[in-house]
Amino acid sequence: MKIGEKLQNARKMSNLTQDDVADKILVSRQTISNWENEKSYPDIISIIKLSDLYHISLDDLLKGDQLMMAHLAESTDVVKSNTKLIVTGLINIVLFVLLVIFNTQIADNKYLLFGTLSFVTITTSLLFYQIVRRF
Repeated sequence: MKIGEKLQNARKMSNLTQDDVADKILVSRQTISNWENEKSYPDIISIIKLSDLYHISLDDLLKGDQLMMAHLAESTDVVKSNTKLIVTGLINIVLFVLLVIFNTQIADNKYLLFGTLSFVTITTSLLFYQIVRRF
């Protein structure tokens, strides 16, 4: 059984509405609906709160849903996230240094200038994406 079905069944067995659950764990009713319909997944803190509220062990709540387990693994893998952030930052620093060194050659060639600026824009966007995603 998937996590959404488990959450919905547990809520109904507890005779609670989505509004009741949302008020108790401090999220919106729409968030509860999205979790139950598997449009999104709860974070680990919310899962613990739901487990306590429904009196279900975390083991029973989480086992069997591979997508949920993958979501939790990805969202809690700090080392992987930090590595991506560091690599993206280093690429941006190297590109900046190369732009300064080869400024005269790049400025004379429009195609090289466009390609370099495009690459810098992409890597900078990736850096900001990693920073925003982390926080």
